[in-house]
Amino acid sequence: MSPAPHEIDSPSPWVRRWAGLIRSGGRVLDLACGYGRHARYLAALGFAVVAVDRDSAALASLESLGGIEARLADLEGAAWPFAAASFDGVVVTNYLHRPLFGHLTASLRVGGVLIYETFAAGNEQYGRPSNPEFLLRPNELLQSVEPLALVAFEQGMVSTPKLAVIQRVCAVRGETGRTPLDAPPVSAGAGEIGLE
Repeated sequence: MSPAPHEIDSPSPWVRRWAGLIRSGGRVLDLACGYGRHARYLAALGFAVVAVDRDSAALASLESLGGIEARLADLEGAAWPFAAASFDGVVVTNYLHRPLFGHLTASLRVGGVLIYETFAAGNEQYGRPSNPEFLLRPNELLQSVEPLALVAFEQGMVSTPKLAVIQRVCAVRGETGRTPLDAPPVSAGAGEIGLE
């Protein structure tokens, strides 16, 4: 079965907005990558991408693409497969497994960028996911990126690609955790959020 165009051709506007903060030519982890819409996008920007998923069929669609290392891994049932400070960027979208938060921040090198976007409480009114285990609590993603320096955080409803309630964050690892950045934090409360 072929992936839908959205699964390969439509990188998240949030990822597109912040990918430029990642060190040029750096190594980037696309976690729970599926068919690799973000891996493809990031590789096209010149990053060395490690695309990880437990779906071997989805990963097979990436194996012949330059700049992408497709890696089969069970992120929930096995040990974390990466050493600390392995990546200049980590991208996660539409995926939540809370025990991984610490691994994600520890996997960033100094100056490394975490770009994360997934569903939040309230999304159950609009479709899947609806299980609270897969929905962030208010401000949970913001609190989970400690000790990174916050660049931007938003939470609320979006209408594209479908009506959903989400949270998204961009944060950077400094020398000793938090560092001041030129970009001021962006925050949105409940309600429609932009960039779609």
